Amino acid sequence: MPHSKELRRILCVEDDADIRAIAEMALEMVGEFDVLICASGGDALDRVSDFAPDLIMLDVMMPGMDGPTTLQCLRANPVTAAIPVIFLTAKVQPSEIQYYQSLGALDVIAKPFDPMRLSDEVRRIFNHA
Repeated sequence: MPHSKELRRILCVEDDADIRAIAEMALEMVGEFDVLICASGGDALDRVSDFAPDLIMLDVMMPGMDGPTTLQCLRANPVTAAIPVIFLTAKVQPSEIQYYQSLGALDVIAKPFDPMRLSDEVRRIFNHA
């Protein structure tokens, strides 16, 4: 079931500063998205409602609140429960991808990712969900 909304606003949650910078540049400059970058799950939960993203990209392994826990919190809030999520992770074994999808993620993008292809990959996943 394709989304009726066009993908414009992306919340990207990533604890690594270098990856945050690359993702922000790739999504804004190459993909022309409106991007909000958060460094932690807690920060994302504090800011997600005001930003109202069409999609959330969520790092799996973060200190404090990890990606799966952040996703559980998003799903528990009626305001954010339906926002599609893509996990970013270096752990991309088929069993791990299945697990992330069982949590409600649309798909997984492997790190390291190609900055020039990231926006196309995000659009592909969003449009085929």
